[in-house]
Amino acid sequence: MAERFDVIVLGTGAAGLTAAVTAAGGGARVGLFEKAHEVGGTAAWSGGHVWIPNNPHQAVIGVQDSEEEAFEYIMSLSRDMIEESLIRAYLKAGPEMVGFLDRSAGTEFHAVADFPDYHPEHPGGKPGGGRTIECPLFPFDELGEWQDRVTRSPYYPNQHLTMSETSLGAVVPQLPSEEEFARRAVRDERGRGQALIGRLLKACLAAGIEPRVSHRARELVVEDGRVAGVRFDTPEGPREARATWGVVLATGGFEWNEELKRAFLRGPLTHPVSMRTNTGDGLRMAMKAGAMLGNMREAWWIPAADLPEGINDMNRAMISAERTRPRSIMVNRKGRRFTNEAANYNAFGGAFHVEDVASFEYANLPCWLIFDQGYLRAYGTVGPHPAGEEPPAWLEGFETLDALALHLGVPAEELNATVRRWNEHVDKGADPDFHRGESAHDRWWGDPAYKRDVRGTLGRLDEAPYYAIPIKSGALGTKGGPRVDPDARVLDIDGEPIEGLYAAGNVMASPFGMTYGGAGGTLGPAMVFAYLAGLHATRDLAG
Repeated sequence: MAERFDVIVLGTGAAGLTAAVTAAGGGARVGLFEKAHEVGGTAAWSGGHVWIPNNPHQAVIGVQDSEEEAFEYIMSLSRDMIEESLIRAYLKAGPEMVGFLDRSAGTEFHAVADFPDYHPEHPGGKPGGGRTIECPLFPFDELGEWQDRVTRSPYYPNQHLTMSETSLGAVVPQLPSEEEFARRAVRDERGRGQALIGRLLKACLAAGIEPRVSHRARELVVEDGRVAGVRFDTPEGPREARATWGVVLATGGFEWNEELKRAFLRGPLTHPVSMRTNTGDGLRMAMKAGAMLGNMREAWWIPAADLPEGINDMNRAMISAERTRPRSIMVNRKGRRFTNEAANYNAFGGAFHVEDVASFEYANLPCWLIFDQGYLRAYGTVGPHPAGEEPPAWLEGFETLDALALHLGVPAEELNATVRRWNEHVDKGADPDFHRGESAHDRWWGDPAYKRDVRGTLGRLDEAPYYAIPIKSGALGTKGGPRVDPDARVLDIDGEPIEGLYAAGNVMASPFGMTYGGAGGTLGPAMVFAYLAGLHATRDLAG
């Protein structure tokens, strides 16, 4: 016999948990289901930043913001792909959601000082930051038997740390002492995405919502045009659950589904850095229910690199700060630079989709991150491999650029000319070719000692040995799916709401089109539209 709930939520990432907490706060009996055997989704792997303009914590760090400023900023990046009504809903509900979660879920958000928006010089942008928020450390021993059932990040092996204690979260980062790390380990105090998920999960458990893991949603139950439940595949066989007031899709994107990627994306996505369970289950269910799709060409792009087996469970790394630091450039198969290496990772993804129409190949794939011994000594390399140490065994060095070019199969004359031109521009303190270092964003992600200065990202490439790492087209997740209205209701092909069906997170058509507002730009809209879904579902319940 099917279990019955007021609201069913599919997925236990930040969107799913937010929807569940919100619906429970409105009086609903919530069923929470997860495909994987652990909870947390890709949000648990993240830095835990949440981008909420005009949030209630900005005043503490002296930042002034407004809904209109943020609206101007987002719409300046629209390219006619962003729907104004959804952005208005996001901006209005975002600060409300933060207050609600601080009160009801103990999130204890605080604004991250100084972290710039990702296009900070655009109208309404914030070069001085303030729109990104994060949670403090959370003691996981408060989760009881769920303490070890949250998926751990392969990219942040030290979980006892917040982003604000790293070079990507503070002007002057201060790592805790070994004694402090030992103290945090006693209660398993975790930061970043773990802290966010831990707090939301605790709130769910306190509300009597026990996640059902290893439940893969297979099909929506549709009766008389209304979504009335979900059918699951489980280790014990098929199961069914019924929802009186609504089903919230929060199942993630389709970046691990080769068929769907080929059908929809605007360019190659070979190296997703999300959970492998993101195979488009929610998208397929919504399509079967008659949903209108939107933003299907887009993803939350990020450059990535392969790693040798054993370094992390994914055998790959996200390439962000690595390509912004001095003494490094990126080149394509012609041995030439092709973009501002320090651009935000989502915008950078577009460089991988440029066509060389003469050769009918992607102009900038393959490509490589090129750096020298001075870079390795100062910053280390991906892995993570600490600064000052000998290069890892898998990274081969070359005494000349000619030898490196031969190894890569790029024209040596072009590579030498590219490096020579780069060094000349560095000596003059500017990059007239691609404007690297001109944006506050570029400088923030560079050398931590020079966050206010072009020296944070401009540096000569002139100390042998020289190294190269192949860079691939990756993504944090896809951002296309069923379109929604300002209440997060899924729309049918005529633009009318499908009764009883909601969507939030990477399963839905992102309201942000091609762009990425700032740090936490995935989790911000994911959580806000989950909050709106929970509110609307329980509004019906209350009525």
